Amino acid sequence: MSEEKSLHFIEEIIEGDLAAGKHQSIITRFPPEPNGYLHIGHSKSICLNFGLAKKYGGTTNLRFDDTNPVTEDTEYVDSIKEDIKWLGFEWSNEFYASDYFDSLLEFAVQLIQKGLAYVDDSSSEEIAQLKGTPTESGKDSPFRNRTVEENMALFMAMKEGKYKDGEKVLRAKIDMTSSNMLMRDPIIYRIKHAHHHRTGNKWCIYPMYDFAHGQSDSIEKITHSICTLEFIPHRELYNWFIEKLEIYPSHQYEFARLNMTYTVMSKRKLLQLVNEGHVTSWDDPRMPTISGFRRKGYTPNSIRNFCDKIGVAKRENLIDLSLLEFCLREDLNTTAKRVMAVLDPIKLIITNYPANTSEILQSENGPDETMGNRDLHFSNELWIEREDFMEEAAKKWFRLAPGAMVRLKSAYIVRCDSFEKDAAGKISAVYCTYFPESKSGSDNSGLSVKGTIHWVSVAHAATAEVRLYDRLFRVENPSSEEGDFKDYINPHSLEIIPNAYIEQSLLSADLNDRFQFIRKGYFCLDKDSTKDRLIFNRTATLKDAWVKEVKKG
Repeated sequence: MSEEKSLHFIEEIIEGDLAAGKHQSIITRFPPEPNGYLHIGHSKSICLNFGLAKKYGGTTNLRFDDTNPVTEDTEYVDSIKEDIKWLGFEWSNEFYASDYFDSLLEFAVQLIQKGLAYVDDSSSEEIAQLKGTPTESGKDSPFRNRTVEENMALFMAMKEGKYKDGEKVLRAKIDMTSSNMLMRDPIIYRIKHAHHHRTGNKWCIYPMYDFAHGQSDSIEKITHSICTLEFIPHRELYNWFIEKLEIYPSHQYEFARLNMTYTVMSKRKLLQLVNEGHVTSWDDPRMPTISGFRRKGYTPNSIRNFCDKIGVAKRENLIDLSLLEFCLREDLNTTAKRVMAVLDPIKLIITNYPANTSEILQSENGPDETMGNRDLHFSNELWIEREDFMEEAAKKWFRLAPGAMVRLKSAYIVRCDSFEKDAAGKISAVYCTYFPESKSGSDNSGLSVKGTIHWVSVAHAATAEVRLYDRLFRVENPSSEEGDFKDYINPHSLEIIPNAYIEQSLLSADLNDRFQFIRKGYFCLDKDSTKDRLIFNRTATLKDAWVKEVKKG
């Protein structure tokens, strides 16, 4: 009998709330800012918010926190929606913080009328100076005691565009001596004469995140507002606004965000990688973005399983990238189609097989017999991997060498008789004898071999570009190392093989297909492919090669 999985702390809270009748059903939200592409860290929040709603029969809103028109764009909105759907989730409602700009303005007016907000003419430098330090109390702004009437008139003038950017701000009047610096009269509105991707030029004042966030939750009646741990200091302010405005009491809960080895999660740093040309785009397969993982060949199931395995905790930790790769291999091992591709070819010539003839053999498509078989063309000239031949066989060498025998995958047993080299001294061809009675599936040759190698018929091979991707950084935590994080970029994170030989079945590959190139790794078709030029990306090696590197180092 399988052991039932224990609840994490947010599930315990929700079950307690439902049992106590505090909520009839739950409403969660995923609130990204549309100023960049989602990364793997966001997948944890997506899986948590949507997963909780699904488990407890609730709903999840997708709300774009679009309160900063300078950095936001509809390109990011579209990419975020695509990522969520690809992960397998659907939102109940699509909202934008900008939907609430009128309501948020009314909330600001209420605070002014209650004497809880004031217009400040101080510069950003002066405001920062007066805020004090974590160990030293702040000082009141010289504009803190303006009358309600004066603040109303100035705020309306801000709204009407009578002041320049930075000339005035609206601040909440809370406590300049608070131990929580976020409570020291935080700015709630600033002037920005900038075009907004949804409201155009209607507004020239925009609410700050801390002012828009809790009120948006309240408007939507979010029951459980789930944030990452860095928002713990913000919770006091979140609750203060709700209390003073006397609106629906949404509650904030915090969990540990996802930090992962061999990558960076900061949007600012990811933007640097793109803008400075260290990667080709936001969806470069070396990027930790969800679109990058998708392009690399990751499956939604592997990412969801990864998020489930790492769980929901209250303490930050660094998750090993190898766990994500393990989840990927676990999924692809049962779902990826098996095919043959030769990346570093030498020619194998079967001297006793009739030239200019071929036959069609059958090979299984995967580990599950329900995946069926496919046709393979076999002829007297084949491409094999250079690494599968050794001029002088080492001990326990079970592949090709002079006098050695191997099985050609799904075909025949062959014996190496001789080889030749090119002018540069590299092996160019291997000559073999095949045994007709040793055909796979009907072998009555009596021969026994320990090695099996893959191959592609020369006459029937297609060509493709193959991109071998590896980890973008060569150290576990590039952000914590001395100097610039970009100094630790792995110079071997991409190797391009311009002309690999592939079997013909791959000519009909689809972007949604996942393949295991037998003995070489997992691969997928890249979106840059054309009808005349196929490109395959390596999704993962068959085993974790970095474990060997760590042990070696």
